[in-house]
Amino acid sequence: MDVPLWFALAAVGYLGCKLARPPLWLVLVLMLGGYLIADSILAPVIDTAVK
Repeated sequence: MDVPLWFALAAVGYLGCKLARPPLWLVLVLMLGGYLIADSILAPVIDTAVK
């Protein structure tokens, strides 16, 4: 079964927020930080660390 990555991330994120109940500001900071880092000069470093 092939599941799109965006759907899997949305499902894991939804369940994580529902079960762990992190503060909303923390969720927003992590999302914004990830978006900004992905488009910065640090992106190749993070890409090699993830793979």
